Amino acid sequence: MKVMKHLAPTPLILAASLLAACPAAAETPKNAAAMPVEMQQMMKTYSPELRKKVMALSPELKGTIQQLHAGHTRRAKETTMRQIMHEILADYQAVAAALATDNAELASEAARRLANHRIPKGGLLAYFPLDKVNDNDLGVLPAMNEIVEGNAIKLADAADAGDMPKAASYMSDIMTGCVACHQKFRPAAPGVSANLISPLAR
Repeated sequence: MKVMKHLAPTPLILAASLLAACPAAAETPKNAAAMPVEMQQMMKTYSPELRKKVMALSPELKGTIQQLHAGHTRRAKETTMRQIMHEILADYQAVAAALATDNAELASEAARRLANHRIPKGGLLAYFPLDKVNDNDLGVLPAMNEIVEGNAIKLADAADAGDMPKAASYMSDIMTGCVACHQKFRPAAPGVSANLISPLAR
């Protein structure tokens, strides 16, 4: 219940990659030239159904998702969302091991990797259930992002300052955010997307 207080809709995935604010080449709007090339390319990989859903998002939400996506400096070429979730789990476990062994440098580095996880091939939206690609459901992404990635950065800062007890105190918040996001957005078959033109294998 504590999480839900933080999950009030706000203008992520998380995260996203989340969105490409322009349609495929055949439907490119007049202002497409002003949009990042990366987003234009992502839209071209989406199924018509997903493309329609993304284009229906409000300009405010598109802008928010674009900003959150831009906050991640690493991009995957072929890696799927499921594989990146495994990477995030590995980083989380590395943080736990570092805290248990009083290794502040590893705790900080692993936490920052977690916060700056790679964006999967096709972006985050490609892996969400279609019925969740709307303003109401995606509106919780910034709050969820802050719970997970924001607390990971706080953990890293505390480790850098040598305050390991304080760093450890953020671990449960990070996991709580992960679980809440999974419960809301993870499809029945995690990691598999039917929303890309060439669906990725499990």
